[in-house]
Amino acid sequence: MGGVTLTLELLEHALAQTGALIDGIRPADQGQLRTPCTDWDVRALVNHIVYDLQTFARQLDGRERGQADADLIGDDWPAAYRGAAATLLETWRRQDLDGVLRTRIGEFPMRWAIGQHLADVAVHGWDVARATGQQAELDPQVGQAALDWARENLKSQFRGAAFGPEVPAPADAPLYDRLAAFFGRPPGWTRAQAASS
Repeated sequence: MGGVTLTLELLEHALAQTGALIDGIRPADQGQLRTPCTDWDVRALVNHIVYDLQTFARQLDGRERGQADADLIGDDWPAAYRGAAATLLETWRRQDLDGVLRTRIGEFPMRWAIGQHLADVAVHGWDVARATGQQAELDPQVGQAALDWARENLKSQFRGAAFGPEVPAPADAPLYDRLAAFFGRPPGWTRAQAASS
């Protein structure tokens, strides 16, 4: 793995960063805006992020995932996100970080799962920022850890609707644009470009 150590503290930073971006959404004005995730508008994206956090917590506890099409955020998106993030962190703190996570696709070290969760949260945070035009200073340590994990672990068979094939990005592109491109987003995605496509 790269130079950034995967820790629960780093995952907590990633969760807080994306939480702050969700806090910055104006649901009435921005809920229907397009996002870099072409299948989802902003509201559906936030709902998906909360679903992911709930699924990660269930996975850690050995439980089945919930319904992907359920409305998990209601009218208070930040509260729904904060609740799911807190539950995930509480679930993580009960785990043996040197243990093994058993999933439907195999067994993985627990620290592998920290990277999976961190990368998912970091990329979707970028999605929210771009879709809503928020000029946030995104944590470079979180971004680098996410990119290192992805380059080592995000194989083609694990890419789905949320993460498409890698998109080329210039070597000197900003870190989070390179991260987004690795996860299948156009690295320079903007609302203006989406509206004109």
